[in-house]
Amino acid sequence: MTERHQAAAARLLEAYASGRPCEPVRDLIDSVHDAYAVQNLVTERWLAQGRRLTGRKIGLTSKAVQRQLGVDSPDFGMLFADMAVPDGEEIPVGAVLQPRAEAEVALVLDRDLTHERHTVADIIRATAFALPAIEIVGSRIRDWDITLIDTVADNASSGMYVLGTRPVSLRDVDLRMAGMVIERRGDQVSSGIGAACLGNPLHAAVWLADTLVRLGRPLQAGDTVLTGALGPVVPVAPGDVLEARIDGLGDVRAAFAAEKPAEKSAEEEV
Repeated sequence: MTERHQAAAARLLEAYASGRPCEPVRDLIDSVHDAYAVQNLVTERWLAQGRRLTGRKIGLTSKAVQRQLGVDSPDFGMLFADMAVPDGEEIPVGAVLQPRAEAEVALVLDRDLTHERHTVADIIRATAFALPAIEIVGSRIRDWDITLIDTVADNASSGMYVLGTRPVSLRDVDLRMAGMVIERRGDQVSSGIGAACLGNPLHAAVWLADTLVRLGRPLQAGDTVLTGALGPVVPVAPGDVLEARIDGLGDVRAAFAAEKPAEKSAEEEV
């Protein structure tokens, strides 16, 4: 690791610790390879602090978003146990910087994925069950001023995630044709379909499994994989309650705490 890698990691870690977004890190590192090196530095710091790795998230699975960032493949980030929020439990204000939400298919594995090249059949065989999920993405980079380098270094703009609680076997759902809607207090704010995620969420999982084997950190039994957004991302405001429904998988809710009221001064109370 170089001093520039260390400096980029330190900038991101300070944003996490302070709750204040930082400047982009692309002035410190030059390539996606560098960005994953920074992500790995931050990951190792968190593991040393006792955080438990529980899986991976896949980002940039939309062809439109790939074109926007000038890339031709997804990216990935780490999931930790303390990022998981129970279905419907309030997420405190400030828990995720600059939060946005998207609905995804989550796969929970019961076999390791260690082949150099995986097939869809390998993914199906290794998956214990699927769940609907809402990922609350966030950015430590001020104003979401990101390039691919920035988002990869920043753990693929991960924040928190909510999983549904009714496991479904892959034999009982066609993920490619699974329709998705997100509603905010009854108003539809996003819609999509499984095919929007690299043609099928299982294709995204194949890409991830192959990539992680090349990097020497393969997916393992027990891992959760967030396979990527099925539709447009939704901006989040304090007090929002979002409900996502995915055909064949059911629903899942993400609730965001309202802003805390400002404390009154002594003069105001009088």
